[in-house]
Amino acid sequence: MSTAPLPPLAEILSSLRVVSLPLLTRFRGVDHREAALFEGPEGWGEFSPFLEYGPGEASTWLAAAIDFAYEPQPTPHRARIGVNATVPAVAAADVSNVLARYGSCRTAKVKVAEIGQSLDDDIARVAAVREQMGPEGRIRIDANAGWNIDEAERALHVLAEFDLEYAEQPCASVAELAELRERLRKWDLPIAADESVRKAEDPLAVARAGAADIVIIKAQPLGGARRALDIVEQAGLSAVVSSAIDTSIGLAQGALLAAALPALDHDCGLGTAALLAADVTRDSLLPRDGTVTAARVAPDEELLTRHAAAPQRTEWWRRRIGECYALL
Repeated sequence: MSTAPLPPLAEILSSLRVVSLPLLTRFRGVDHREAALFEGPEGWGEFSPFLEYGPGEASTWLAAAIDFAYEPQPTPHRARIGVNATVPAVAAADVSNVLARYGSCRTAKVKVAEIGQSLDDDIARVAAVREQMGPEGRIRIDANAGWNIDEAERALHVLAEFDLEYAEQPCASVAELAELRERLRKWDLPIAADESVRKAEDPLAVARAGAADIVIIKAQPLGGARRALDIVEQAGLSAVVSSAIDTSIGLAQGALLAAALPALDHDCGLGTAALLAADVTRDSLLPRDGTVTAARVAPDEELLTRHAAAPQRTEWWRRRIGECYALL
């Protein structure tokens, strides 16, 4: 995180706009995404931790938003970022409609291990993605820590027939990931760590334990680009930058983080504006030819007004920012 002095809380709140954006597909149990936006000398920042996160976890997201709004970002190495399509835990019959929103993305991340669904549902969804993308398409799966070791081993053994690029957070703990990676060693199926990095007190534990081949980094949960870049450097692993269903303001922060990585070997999860039915800018960071631009975007006043959250929700976010600010 930046070591620059914090701007006054009153200054942050003076430009605060809270929006509620409809989603095209239900995601994480919600059909609207709320986000708090504020403006600093470098541009607009986004504070949008998920609603269930307490102040301790959410304060890191606020630090990232302040850093993006108030500080210049690290020097970029590239102007455009390759991105993946994101396929929620939809029925196999709906896969083609989801992928159509992403245009010509060559990579798809498929959600699996959804509560209330079965492995058969996962197999059908991944099979539908492979059919749509053809043999040249790249498919990665994301279990969001939904399996234990044995469940993960069984599921990945079956899903491996679809030529997976990697499996993201198949199990919850670092110890489980390490054991699973050892079991999979002969399969040549890389393991990526997401929650074990962004939600961990020690984001480097997964690297020290040899529990992953790839780290998933997100600008907001890790406190901004500088801290995320430091984690990647210390981990010594390949990195993929992802989003948390941000508005295009937050996606721009992720894209600039991806642009600043010295090496970028994989497409990034920064195309999720395609899951939004509305955005705060008319220059949404939607994938074009499988990429997004690494540049800041500004919100549109008419869209901020149209999608403004209800007054009680805005007040809730004001209180939340104050609680998180007190912890910085």
